[in-house]
Amino acid sequence: MKISYAAIVAVVVPVTLSAQQPAGPPPNPLTTVLRMRTMGLQRAIAQAFDSIPESKFSYKPTPAQLTIGYIAQHLASDNYLFCNAFGDMKATVPEKDTATPDSVKAKWPKDSLVAKLKASFAFCETAFAQLDDAKLGDQITMTFGGQSRNAPRAQMVLGHVIDMADHYSQIANYMRLNDLIPPTALPRPRN
Repeated sequence: MKISYAAIVAVVVPVTLSAQQPAGPPPNPLTTVLRMRTMGLQRAIAQAFDSIPESKFSYKPTPAQLTIGYIAQHLASDNYLFCNAFGDMKATVPEKDTATPDSVKAKWPKDSLVAKLKASFAFCETAFAQLDDAKLGDQITMTFGGQSRNAPRAQMVLGHVIDMADHYSQIANYMRLNDLIPPTALPRPRN
């Protein structure tokens, strides 16, 4: 059996060239991981709220817990709070959203709540574009409940991921209590 010289060159040259590429970590590995995790949670949360019937948005398992509608509006507000700390770009939120009490916003129609939640996700995706690993250590001023303190920007980025994971878990449990399957429990499509 004869193997042509051209066939050998076609196999060896690309392998040789790829071996000459410098190996190393991708740029901004921390920011990349945090962004990927955030975007995954955003997709799961959006799917969850899309799949919950509007009639369930007033549901809460016990009187002490939050309604599904309240969680939707709370997540949108939290997204702006956290993602505004990612860089110089700040969200522009309509005054109606900032001046209306959370308990009233929680009763807005599902389509309004989900649209506002998705708009906050879009802002966070844009805000993430400002970040790189070098900026995670920058000191920022955080204000909660009238109290301000300085902290590294990484605290807000990590806090955002943790907050979203916490609320996704909450919504997933509410869905299970209503015989709905959370997005992350659905069978994955086969490739």
